[in-house]
Amino acid sequence: MRSQPRYSVQAPHAVVMVRPHHFTVNDETASDNSFQAHADRGEDFEAAAYQEITQAAETLESHGIDVHLFEDTGRQTPDSVFPNNWFSTHPGGHVAIYPMKALSRRRERRYDVIEMLKTRYRVQEVIDYSGLEPDGLFLEGTGAMVLDHIDRVAYAVRSDRTDPIALERFSTDFNFEPMVFDARDQNGVPIYHSNVLMCIATDFAMIGLDMMSNPARRQEIVTRLEHSGREVIALTNGQIAQFAGNALELQGQNGRILALSTTALSSLHQEQIAVIEESAKPVALHIPTIEKAGGSVRCTLAGIHLAKR
Repeated sequence: MRSQPRYSVQAPHAVVMVRPHHFTVNDETASDNSFQAHADRGEDFEAAAYQEITQAAETLESHGIDVHLFEDTGRQTPDSVFPNNWFSTHPGGHVAIYPMKALSRRRERRYDVIEMLKTRYRVQEVIDYSGLEPDGLFLEGTGAMVLDHIDRVAYAVRSDRTDPIALERFSTDFNFEPMVFDARDQNGVPIYHSNVLMCIATDFAMIGLDMMSNPARRQEIVTRLEHSGREVIALTNGQIAQFAGNALELQGQNGRILALSTTALSSLHQEQIAVIEESAKPVALHIPTIEKAGGSVRCTLAGIHLAKR
């Protein structure tokens, strides 16, 4: 592994996770999420999801990640396990709250989470975009956008969950350059969230290039990432379907790690893993039940890019 600087703005040192007590697959979001499965329901299903998040949090903590674990005991928020969609944090003490497409997902916003951030970290301002929902303008956080905190670019796949007006407002407020692109899976279905397609770490980026339908735009994105000093790891459609793009780089106690699922890691080729291991240690979390809801490890982690008090 190459020597690392002590800190990378790309890799947060802490995360928020939400542990579900009554996990289920959200029927309301199935229409535009081709990664979502028709899963069994019941107490065993709920117990498996609860245990997966419990073990995932413990694994991350064992690598020196600060995990703020919140409980969801209700039945009205089936996707609460994916908190990265409704809020994000940014260096300098900034927090964003996002407009969500599905009515059930709007109930996930928890102000006890925001109050915890204000208590434990230095928060200067909270910008709430949820007022855009009545106008049908949605931007589902770091699911809709994959943020390059170093080069200040917001990569966003075009979808009903990523409105260009909302994206422009966020980009202006938080000083990002938006780069919007179209992407479809092997069946021609539009990709619903950017973070199932790509992951940007400090020294590398993992992207499903074959899903980007415009060759010129695809090359622009590859060039931009390479100019930022990153090695681009091209993911196949099959690897994207196994959530290989849904990963998050974090700052651990002994260096950076790449949190991803066991499903994702098993799909990667050895040469791809070797590129990752030059700058980050892959840490696999076993969450197969959670993945049936259409998201994987990155979706379960809301990174905290804030300074501690």
